[in-house]
Amino acid sequence: MGINDERDIEANMQIGPTDQGMVRIFIDAGGMEIPMDFSPEEADEIAEEIKAAGAAARAVKSR
Repeated sequence: MGINDERDIEANMQIGPTDQGMVRIFIDAGGMEIPMDFSPEEADEIAEEIKAAGAAARAVKSR
């Protein structure tokens, strides 16, 4: 499965701080739970990557 392969899977995502000073992205999909913890600096980098991907997707869509 690659980034461009579509799947018909429903998932819920929650993002928030933990009581340990980390940022958690929590995915719940089809009975599977995936907690991913990141340092605040890593979370900032991920946010920048998501924003860049959004800009790139808008550029593709507007062609």
